[in-house]
Amino acid sequence: MSWVDQLCRRDYPNRKTYRYEAPWTVYAMNWSVRADQPFRLALGSFVEEYGNKVQLMSLASDSVDTAGDFVCSYTLQHPYPVTKIMWMPDPQGIHPDLLATSGDYLRVWRFGAATLDLEPRLECLLNHNKNPRFCFPLTSFDWNNVDPYILGTSSSDTTCTIWALETRQVLGRVSGHGQAHFSYSNKQVYDIAFGGGRDVFASVGADGSLRRFDLRRLDSSSIVYQHPQRLPLLRLAWNKQDLNYLATLAMDSKEVVVVDLRRPGSPMALLKGHGACVNGLAWAPHFASHICTVSDDCQALIWDIQQTPNAAVKYPTLAYKAKGEINNVQWAASQTDWIAICYKNFLELLRV
Repeated sequence: MSWVDQLCRRDYPNRKTYRYEAPWTVYAMNWSVRADQPFRLALGSFVEEYGNKVQLMSLASDSVDTAGDFVCSYTLQHPYPVTKIMWMPDPQGIHPDLLATSGDYLRVWRFGAATLDLEPRLECLLNHNKNPRFCFPLTSFDWNNVDPYILGTSSSDTTCTIWALETRQVLGRVSGHGQAHFSYSNKQVYDIAFGGGRDVFASVGADGSLRRFDLRRLDSSSIVYQHPQRLPLLRLAWNKQDLNYLATLAMDSKEVVVVDLRRPGSPMALLKGHGACVNGLAWAPHFASHICTVSDDCQALIWDIQQTPNAAVKYPTLAYKAKGEINNVQWAASQTDWIAICYKNFLELLRV
């Protein structure tokens, strides 16, 4: 069943999708969570050279003279490709309007009080590298939903680092493979996600394991899931509506693994509907059992994991076919009936 026939917006009943064509390949992207900034997104370029960009986008209004669906409010200069973008988790807008990007370092940008027309400035640059001779890239990061002044990064140097944004100090650093010290092994950490309160986070990486950590007890960790063939696990998403569920995907895999923390070790569900390797996943911000996955098969699929628990799930609830291999997906937290996908140099918004 395709959801393309259901795509529309109440303000524009004849529209089914919104599309933006960027001047470069798009990879990283994220929705703003602020209620006063609906349909605001940040996009990062993927250019294999020095001199990348981050564009700040919003839907064009009737009063704006534009040839497309979006308006680019500002372009940030970013030296290396952005591995992840996130806005500060602040739906009510009570904190400063901040955007973070990861690449060679973790950069945090500040915006004006109520508009993107004011030029953003670099608030801080957080350097995770302990060895001054090397700059190990950050593979990903996550922003703590309980305490928005805490961020965690994962790195190709095998570590996860937890930062206090107000003091710019490191709260803790662990090897993503279970050691509470800095380690230069050959097992990179590819993703990190907070869940279960202020202090609990998880990581996945090249050793094929999904591990859970507690910032209060960094001398130990627990393995939640281990890939049977020890394939590297590339992405991790923690279900914020039901913290018992995490989802992950392995390198070059057509499947998505859903894990129930109450029964660790074995998958709670295997999502098997893609015809090529899966690149991204995003839990629904308003339904605990819904998750969207995207793949090189050009499909975005929405699954209901409660339909067939403890089994391989082959048929999604909804499906959308794009015009290229989809490399990322983000589900809007403030506009929960909208999903953003990107492929090639295109961004598309889809209504579910």
